[in-house]
Amino acid sequence: MKTPALVLLAAMTCIALPGVAASQDKAPAYTPLRPVSECLRPDRINEWYVVDSSTVIARTGPDRYLVKLQAKCPQLGIGQSLRFRANRSNEAAGMGAMCGEAGETVASRDQPPCAVQSIAKIDKAQFDKLSSHSKQHGTLTP
Repeated sequence: MKTPALVLLAAMTCIALPGVAASQDKAPAYTPLRPVSECLRPDRINEWYVVDSSTVIARTGPDRYLVKLQAKCPQLGIGQSLRFRANRSNEAAGMGAMCGEAGETVASRDQPPCAVQSIAKIDKAQFDKLSSHSKQHGTLTP
């Protein structure tokens, strides 16, 4: 009687272990920028471009950023309006930096806030290539 129960337990363990191992091997959906000094500072944005409904790029002086959104935001940037919003903890700390963390959003007059999935630094060539394919663009004044 113990043998069937032992075989069943062993079979269930063999079935469950690959799934556990696979979930541990997966990288998180995004990795926030670090150090925080490398993050996007909305108060320093000189120009921005809406590349498509889930991609925005922004420039802060010599630094350029690729901002991926969690969902499609089709009205983003209409009326040359775009607002970058840090999460509450970074705002409360006085940094206002956007690093690709939970609670960060991008919004415009005709588009409710869109959650940020990730933020990455990009080089000038990538920025120029993406900006040439953009749907909307503008400059940001604090």
